[in-house]
Amino acid sequence: MTERESGRSIDALLHVPLHVTARLGSCRMTIGDILKLGSGSVVELDRAAGEPVDLLANDRRIARGEIVAVGDRFGVRIVEVPEPHS
Repeated sequence: MTERESGRSIDALLHVPLHVTARLGSCRMTIGDILKLGSGSVVELDRAAGEPVDLLANDRRIARGEIVAVGDRFGVRIVEVPEPHS
């Protein structure tokens, strides 16, 4: 494959949509605990307040960042992009 053909192949991928998620943290709960949840319940996550959140693309971490306000919405400011694995 020539360099020009390789460039065209990559260009074709640039418009492929991915599902992007900001993961604040996680926890394990029993079904009984979930059934007890109601308005005002607090679910404790495995991350400390202020700790970076993971930014995932199709369930794979692509970066870490901090939550920011963007007008009346939330966003993620990227603070770390890991080196790609070979």
